[in-house]
Formats: sequence, C-alpha cells, structure tokens
Amino acid sequence: MTIDSLTVTKIAHLARLKIPPLEAESLIKDLNRILEWVEQLDEVNTENVEPMFSINLQQMRRRPDQVTDGNYAEAIVANAPESEFNMFAVPKVVE
Repeated sequence: MTIDSLTVTKIAHLARLKIPPLEAESLIKDLNRILEWVEQLDEVNTENVEPMFSINLQQMRRRPDQVTDGNYAEAIVANAPESEFNMFAVPKVVE
C-alpha cells in the first residue's frame, strides 16, 4: 500500500488538520516509509510464539488491605500556622 496526496488530504480532513501543500509531499514520503517498516514485520516468523498479555508474568506483591486511619490529626496539623478542631485554618478568600 502506498500513500498518495489524495490519501494525505483525506487523513488530514478526518484529523481536522490543515496541511500546506509543501508539507504534504514530505508527509507522503514519511508515511510511506512508516508503511514499509510495518510491512517488514510480516516477514517475522511468529508461528511458535505464544501471545503475551503482559511483559511481567510474575505475580505482583500486594500489601494487606487494612484500614490504617490512626487518629493522628493532631500530628498532622502540629506544624500548621493556624488550626481549629484539628483542621487547617486558612484566611477567607471569597467575600
């Protein structure tokens, strides 16, 4: 398959791109090179290759799912310039 100016115009229209005619020629060459590279992939023998669903076949380690809310709000607001009821106090910014 080769890309021609009509195909580039159609692709540009579908992608809502405005491509100047001077850039279209360069784009035709680039797209044809990409398609040539993709066609080379057809030459690779993948007959005995198992399909992969992940590159990491090991089981991921997971931490136990435990609620760890330790009631340490005082420690969190300890360095705050101002706090009330264990919450950060900020100046009013909207009137």
